[in-house]
Amino acid sequence: MKKGLIVLHTGNGKGKTTAALGIILRSVGHNLKVCMVQFIKGNWKTGEIEALKSFENKVKVYVSGKGFTWESKNIEEDIEAAQDAWNLAKTVIDSGKYNLVVLDELTYLIKYNFVKEEDILDALNNKPKDLHIVITGRNASEKLIEVADLVSEVNVLKHPYKEGIKAQKGIEF
Repeated sequence: MKKGLIVLHTGNGKGKTTAALGIILRSVGHNLKVCMVQFIKGNWKTGEIEALKSFENKVKVYVSGKGFTWESKNIEEDIEAAQDAWNLAKTVIDSGKYNLVVLDELTYLIKYNFVKEEDILDALNNKPKDLHIVITGRNASEKLIEVADLVSEVNVLKHPYKEGIKAQKGIEF
């Protein structure tokens, strides 16, 4: 049997987006069309976005949101940005242009009630039959886990941040 899968990478460890990027790379290697919508991350310059520019004819990337929600100065702006990004993601999902859509940090839209969970689940349940969707983010809801075909949990056993070591270029961004 062949079908478009919903893949979910969740948990408190580092590497969920990195795992999704590995799937993007694999898809590009098979000449599949890919779109990634990054929620929350804002205008933070990351190595992965710079690298994906090399594949601009095969990978379309939309970076949205106002940055980390826990540092927000205006939660209403964050909600509006998240809803705009979700509307864009729904358009991308329904477009028929892509074989793979990555929804990076989507779980936060549900966790913080920025977008109704029912709207997200409805879009996932009614996606094009052959479209693969990869979702990343901490604290995936039970309903999101239920709708996914494959769920991986990334857990942290040790992290240099606890020793006072800041995020390292090329490793974490």
